Amino acid sequence: MAMTFTELLANNAALSGEVKRSHEALKIAQLTIDKMKVELAYLRRMKYGRSSEKLEHAQLELVGGQVAQPVIVPPVDAGADDGLKSNVTSLDTERKKREPKTRPGLRELPEHLPRRTVVHTPQGGCGCTACGGGLREIGQDVSEVLDYEPGTFHVVRHVRPKLACAGCHTITQALAPSRPVDRCMAGAGLLTHIAVSKVADHVPLYRLCQIYGRDGVEMSRSTITDMIGNCGLLLAPLAEAVGRYVLKADKVHGDDTPIRALGGKGERAHTGRLWVYVRDDRPRGDKAPPAVWFQYSADRKGEHPARHLLNFSGILQADAYSGYNAIYKDGRILEAGCWSHARRKLWDIHVKQNRLPGTLAHEGLVRIGEVFKIEAEVNGRSALRRRRMRQVRTAPVLKELKSWMNQTLTQVSAKSPMALAIGYSLSNWTALTNFVGDGRIDAHNNTAERALRGVAIGRKNYLHVGSDAGGHTAAVMYTLLGTAKLNGINPQRYLRHVLERIADHPSNRIDELLPWVVAAKWEDDASAKDMPLAA
Repeated sequence: MAMTFTELLANNAALSGEVKRSHEALKIAQLTIDKMKVELAYLRRMKYGRSSEKLEHAQLELVGGQVAQPVIVPPVDAGADDGLKSNVTSLDTERKKREPKTRPGLRELPEHLPRRTVVHTPQGGCGCTACGGGLREIGQDVSEVLDYEPGTFHVVRHVRPKLACAGCHTITQALAPSRPVDRCMAGAGLLTHIAVSKVADHVPLYRLCQIYGRDGVEMSRSTITDMIGNCGLLLAPLAEAVGRYVLKADKVHGDDTPIRALGGKGERAHTGRLWVYVRDDRPRGDKAPPAVWFQYSADRKGEHPARHLLNFSGILQADAYSGYNAIYKDGRILEAGCWSHARRKLWDIHVKQNRLPGTLAHEGLVRIGEVFKIEAEVNGRSALRRRRMRQVRTAPVLKELKSWMNQTLTQVSAKSPMALAIGYSLSNWTALTNFVGDGRIDAHNNTAERALRGVAIGRKNYLHVGSDAGGHTAAVMYTLLGTAKLNGINPQRYLRHVLERIADHPSNRIDELLPWVVAAKWEDDASAKDMPLAA
């Protein structure tokens, strides 16, 4: 049946409306797909991909030749300029560049290693094989080979003779030597090796059982686990002393990372958190020893950082985790953002777009890269010099970056990944730019992320901790060994030194066992041995 003109118009309007709704639904679905692809690319990179986020020079050349040149960090005692560079090159520097470079340790072996000499005499002994005459030494050729013997077990027998007096019949005997852990068969050396292998070298305990078994020492996993737990209880006061030192700083880097723990409700595994707080002011030329403090919690509620930082006042450099918001309200703690987090959101989009040059994400990365180039030049300078150089050079770059971000938002959909990445930076702009006016603040929070790198590697091997108590033990061990490594101290030597003494050490003098204090004592002892004796 033929349709009237009015019916045709109504039908056409209905079809047009349906097509319009379909287009809008398709557009929303496409944006959702793009967002999910970015999240998938991020998760894949976190689990399988490389962690480097460097832009390739070839791509930078396609967008105007903005190739990042190698940055030479100026010395701390450089001239009083505000970033002005000189084109005068030192002749000594040029000569050193032309000198042939050899790999360290390739020809000369370390002098501190013990030597075992093996003398190889000729087959004929002291007589000449040609004429039978006597031989005399006219020289020698010496070559060295670096060798290694795996760690070996040994048993220390403590013998305490009982002595009796013939006159008064009194019996005398030396006191039993103290052990790091009471009624434990392991000495300080074995406890140290277990802790360092688990925490610093990321070896699961069941593998340690297998390694020890090859040497004929059968130890169950539960026994080693109890040893680690007892060490954690013994070393907890020292870890708390490290925490008090960290919170005395005027700026602290904070972050957290997930770690699975057993023993939840219904004996199910749950996701706990390891919180890290780092004191490291070396980028601003401060000579105070760096330190890292770990804390464990069974969840990620904001009450945990609020409790950790209850006695802290100053600057907290962290990401934009909402759990920190409560501690910023009273003004006691100043929020400082992280440009690495802001940059990473653009990097995920850049990776999803196959790292093509010329895209909006790539342009944003190049602009943020200018900020990091300036930071590489001010690294190691005083806080005052850093602030002056940032106000002169960084402030204009950030002003232009913010203008570009606002303009880019008008070109993309409000629900696109690009808009969300830019929205993160703009919504946290004050925290992200606080470093310009304060030389104590860094532009990024990489210090905390580096402190968590060992945890990320370790949990790939041991997968989880046995309980929440095991999480607290891990926090103590990561605190002490991480602080030792930050100060360039051998964690094996340091932890053994502590375990041999802490059981009998006065609790009111626990600061004497802090890593940098122990290292200073070692240096003093070494200097005293090298001093010549008085005549």
